[in-house]
Amino acid sequence: MQGLITKSTGSWYQVQTADGQRFDCRIKGKFRIKGLTTTNPLAVGDVVDFEIEPEQQTGVINKLHERKNYIIRKSINLSKQAQIIAANLDLALLVVTLASPRTSLGFIDRFLVTAEAYDIPAGLIFNKLDLFSEEGLEILAVYKSVYENIGYRCFEVSALKKTGIKEVSEVLKDKTTLFSGHSGVGKSTLLNAILPGMETRTGEISDWSEKGKHTTTFAEMFELPFGGFLIDTPGIRELGVIDIEKQELSHFFPEMRQLLNQCRFHNCRHINEPGCAVLAALEEGEIEASRYESYLSIYQGNDTRA
Repeated sequence: MQGLITKSTGSWYQVQTADGQRFDCRIKGKFRIKGLTTTNPLAVGDVVDFEIEPEQQTGVINKLHERKNYIIRKSINLSKQAQIIAANLDLALLVVTLASPRTSLGFIDRFLVTAEAYDIPAGLIFNKLDLFSEEGLEILAVYKSVYENIGYRCFEVSALKKTGIKEVSEVLKDKTTLFSGHSGVGKSTLLNAILPGMETRTGEISDWSEKGKHTTTFAEMFELPFGGFLIDTPGIRELGVIDIEKQELSHFFPEMRQLLNQCRFHNCRHINEPGCAVLAALEEGEIEASRYESYLSIYQGNDTRA
């Protein structure tokens, strides 16, 4: 039997067949893929083959179909391991808040670089619009212009007040989309606004950390009534970039990518080389300083940038 993984709890996977049947399945033995050391060999969005165990309602997964793409992050606590967040995506949207909790520019850039590296179109949803002060709206306008100028679609949303939900829903239609972001940015409230009647759990922000409580403990895929699937993921505290070679990194910054053939040296690192088109564009204000700082941070192997 063939099916789509719609939920993962780490050891068990919910697999949905084409006719809508759902089976709880597990993996038999070790399941290693292409030498990638990951904490989870399979992810939500994967297409798998499985067989039903004799005299039981559960199944055993025995084959993974080739992925068109996936989004991955370094496990911060396990330096050599990675976690596949989701697979076979048409779109990845990062839910961003400017406060309570704050999403840093460095975190946004790591997410976008990872999406670029795995050839996944990406965008940003700025949530909690109802909480913005005048100053907050000015900062939002700056953030939006930075990312829209380099080609990323940005949405202004208040999940609580249902503002901007229609625009987000239109872009989700007939696509498999990942929702990601810190805990507490309102992913679950947003999901409830897009899918009325959903009983997705929402939680209060943790006072002590401002990173929010983990209200989703596993990735889960939801079928959209207007076509497509939405994958909700546990809140990510940190996003370590993995599997990207230093010399390739600039290719995943769209504003740098278009300048690469203009550098004097073909192996330019865009750090201090003479005749570097990227540094010249930075000097002219054509590349945002915050984006260049993120480039340096990832290049130097720092796992986080506040």
